[in-house]
Amino acid sequence: KNVTINEPFFQGHFPGEPVMPGVLIIEAMAQVGGIMAITELGHSTPPTVFFMTIDDCKFRVPVVPGDSIHIKMSVLKTRKNIWSFKGEAYVEEKLVAQAELKAMVVEG
Repeated sequence: KNVTINEPFFQGHFPGEPVMPGVLIIEAMAQVGGIMAITELGHSTPPTVFFMTIDDCKFRVPVVPGDSIHIKMSVLKTRKNIWSFKGEAYVEEKLVAQAELKAMVVEG
């Protein structure tokens, strides 16, 4: 994700000192994890992925306009239809956020 000053959330977060909301970084991680699960399952009809938990979440460095965020996700484990992921967000080589996430994959 290339972060630009034109993002609507920068109007209020924070005036004069724009910082990307951490919740959007975590949401990006959750979406990447969901795509990984769907891709690995390989169904012709995509299942629905429900985001369940966030654990051990840390925001290390603010993400600001001009940054390019790269999300790295790995599968920690799967148990039936529950997937656990480790997520890391980087700007260049610097770790800016990390979390462990869980999702439930439900056949549609």
